[in-house]
Amino acid sequence: MPLPRLLTLIIGLSIILGLILWLIDSINRLYWSLNSPLLANLLVLLLIVLLILLIATFVYYVWTFSRPKSSRRRRPTPKVPQEKSEAASETLKAVRQQVQNIQDEVAQQALLSRSRAIEATLARGELLVVIFGTGSSGKTSLINALIGQMVGQVGAPMGTTDQGQTYTLTLKGIERQILITDTPGILEAGVVGTQREQLARQLATEADLLLFVVDNDLRQSEYEPLRRLADIGKRSLLVLNKTDLYTDTDKETILARLRQQVRGFIAASDVVAIAANPQSIRLDNGEDFQPDPDIIPLIRRLAAVLRAEGQDLIADNILLQSQRLGEDARRLIDQQRRRQAEKVVERFQWIGAGVIAVTPLPVVDLLATAAVNAQMVVEIGRIYGCDLNMERGRELALSLGKTLASLGIVQGAMQLLSRALQFHIATYLVGKAIQGVTAAYLIRIAGKSFIEYFRHDQDWGDGGMTEVVEQQFQLNRKDEFMKVFIQDAIARVVMPLRDASEVKDLRDSQQDDWEH
Repeated sequence: MPLPRLLTLIIGLSIILGLILWLIDSINRLYWSLNSPLLANLLVLLLIVLLILLIATFVYYVWTFSRPKSSRRRRPTPKVPQEKSEAASETLKAVRQQVQNIQDEVAQQALLSRSRAIEATLARGELLVVIFGTGSSGKTSLINALIGQMVGQVGAPMGTTDQGQTYTLTLKGIERQILITDTPGILEAGVVGTQREQLARQLATEADLLLFVVDNDLRQSEYEPLRRLADIGKRSLLVLNKTDLYTDTDKETILARLRQQVRGFIAASDVVAIAANPQSIRLDNGEDFQPDPDIIPLIRRLAAVLRAEGQDLIADNILLQSQRLGEDARRLIDQQRRRQAEKVVERFQWIGAGVIAVTPLPVVDLLATAAVNAQMVVEIGRIYGCDLNMERGRELALSLGKTLASLGIVQGAMQLLSRALQFHIATYLVGKAIQGVTAAYLIRIAGKSFIEYFRHDQDWGDGGMTEVVEQQFQLNRKDEFMKVFIQDAIARVVMPLRDASEVKDLRDSQQDDWEH
């Protein structure tokens, strides 16, 4: 006890004792001066009550102020490292700004909900450990052994854990709350199995630390998800379960192979062997003996990792989750912009087709459609937040048109569409139709190329404009696309030409009849 507090206690105790003695002497004199026995007894009773109150006050004082200060104050929740916490907060702030541009309200609310969940996790500072692995590899048995009570069906058939279930785990020396989650098994058959695996993978990506459970060698189908999780930054312990089924030699052999398989992304010390639910043993007297779970190696390694890396694991995971949320937001915005841009391309491709069809030229003249392409470029750029003027749009359109011509795509498109159209139109309409439809086709390739250009911040990439144009030409000459395109072309170009031709023939016939 500090010296000032001790002195205060001694002085206070002296004063209390002095008051008690004075009170006893005063009441004693009053007692003998009274002639009434009843009143005298009441004074004695009052003296006893006062003495009890003084003693109780003294005991409370000593008990309250003699306790260590740490026991009276609530221990603060450990904080996530400030640098990574600030980075995650900035990312979440940027995500909320991006979400405002998403038109799909369902997707918008889903992203905002995830953002709030990440912020709540950041505030709580909990450690989330996720058990991941194949069905019936012993995940639930491992949780049972870790927390010391039954939390699920041990030895259950594949498919028992339908959804993630979370429990609280306490480890000595870990101040943070530890949440441990059991997940559905992976690699299960059927549609339901696929859905359960998707849930398991989603839970795994949200973990601060993974316990990947196997009961033998790591199969390729197990290695791939484990490697992908490591690639996105997930910290994992590889747990070989059911070692009671192997001899010591076989166990060491399997452990050696596992460490070799995961070398490079999981340390050898993070590959541990356990027996979460050992098989019962038949004793000589005929009774069955159930051995205790052997999970001490995992508990030691788990505690060591969480003590040494707990704060960084939480910080890294929160930063990862916020970055993935940002990527999802950007992907949704990109999809939204792409749909809008493709509508622009489709509109201008048929405008260009109409212009060329009604003003036929000896060959498809790209310069004749430059004005159409320029306006299309400007509108696509506007969708992607790039404010271009018509002069810049025309410059880009002419540059891409020259690339189309230099690659032989103009001639190739005419031949491709001529073969496709020759069985659908009359001979006298072939020239006009082919020119119009080819113009639409080339404008489409140009428009698709410009979408890629603006998607990548006005950058054609390492291969330049040529590579992008060639790629779009190959994508837009596939049979499944050409069938749909030709059907649209017939409806939008050929049929109007035929109707116009029939009207012209009718007018010519009426004119001849009038002249005669």
